[in-house]
Amino acid sequence: MSRWRKALIAASVSVAASAAFVAASSVPGQAAASLVANYRCTGGIAGAGVDIEARMTPQVEAGTMNVRWDMSYRSLQKFGSPGFFPKGSSLDLEGVVDISGAWIGQLRPRGGKEQGELLPGNYLELPEGLSDSASLTRTGTIRFKPTTLTVRFTPAEGEVMVNNNRKVTYTGAWSHEYTAPEYSDFLNDVQKTSAQDATAKLEFIGTKVAYIGRRAPGLGPIRVILDGQTVTDPLVEPGLDRSGNAMTGTETQEVLWESPQLDYGKHTIEIVNTEAKDAYVDAFQVITGDIPEPPAHNQATCTLQGNPGAIDITVSGPSGSQSPSNSPSNSPSNSPSNSPSTNPTNPTPTGTHTTPNNRTTDIGLGRVIVIPSATGTSSATATPKATGPTATKYYRAQVANTPKGGVDSGEAPDREDRPYGLMAALVIGGAGGGLLLRRRRAAHAGGAL
Repeated sequence: MSRWRKALIAASVSVAASAAFVAASSVPGQAAASLVANYRCTGGIAGAGVDIEARMTPQVEAGTMNVRWDMSYRSLQKFGSPGFFPKGSSLDLEGVVDISGAWIGQLRPRGGKEQGELLPGNYLELPEGLSDSASLTRTGTIRFKPTTLTVRFTPAEGEVMVNNNRKVTYTGAWSHEYTAPEYSDFLNDVQKTSAQDATAKLEFIGTKVAYIGRRAPGLGPIRVILDGQTVTDPLVEPGLDRSGNAMTGTETQEVLWESPQLDYGKHTIEIVNTEAKDAYVDAFQVITGDIPEPPAHNQATCTLQGNPGAIDITVSGPSGSQSPSNSPSNSPSNSPSNSPSTNPTNPTPTGTHTTPNNRTTDIGLGRVIVIPSATGTSSATATPKATGPTATKYYRAQVANTPKGGVDSGEAPDREDRPYGLMAALVIGGAGGGLLLRRRRAAHAGGAL
């Protein structure tokens, strides 16, 4: 291949490479860094112990800093329902993130998840994420470090029918009978006994309970025991109607006895057949009244496992475009009000970043440093190179404003038209170089071009 063709190809490759570099550097990017904090929760709805994971991701954009925790179970053991509850109970989590550096204080990421109808021991679904945010007006380095976590369960107000559940224990001779639809028993079945002193007992959590059964001729009297004490005097008479007359037919799903209002918590109800006559248990109705605050005995205590490390984010200063007439004295780096050393202990930013010439600008991100723990079970999602006692990872800036939904990774170019000027210069230079080589070859051969 002739030298001038090689030169022309080289110039074209150079132009293409330069164009690719300019395109890559002008595309906005994100550099979201996360740390994983592991927690061991015990007591309350956690039982003997539940392990959960919180993936912490700080974000900085447009004068606001936000912390998000993505939550997940780490094993098959999960938070369990403490009782029978209708749809609408809530599992609420609240974390704490200590913040130091240019902004000092705490953020408290919170989140909740509404649950479906629950039976004792049913798994509780975690909220997908927790979040909290605050306005940010200072430049400097901010450190985010996860600390404590609280888990609370708030039962829904309403009622649940308990039928054929293992929480109901029967002593004595009882039989399970399916009934014809025309009787309209709950779920078309009943528990029946003819044995004297046969009992049916339910442990429940709630604020009220009712005994549901049949009224029919020839049924024996029933004693009700609530929390270990007899509460029926006289006895319940399913063989009589509400007026005290002997039954001549059968009535189903009758509320034979209902408790007074109880304190929310654990209770027991026991049904005792006092004579050798037929007795029925159709269901128990467990009622939960309005609970304005999560019950303390349902709360789980969560302990951070190991040292998860921290994330440092350097806020690089205002990212709004400055006019050429601005003097260096008006830059954020020379303004005392924008210095990280100005009131670093004030935990309440004012919400906007203002330059001395009263221009409001956004604060951008300079770099992200992930500082994982040297020891412990927690880990960082990024794997930085070790440079001493801690490991760091740096992200160079590409854009000044943080993209929505993630931490930004950089500075914008000074002028938008600069990459295109560079490309034009390279194209013209490549073409001019090829033309010059062709002229020289023609002169050497004695011809004209």
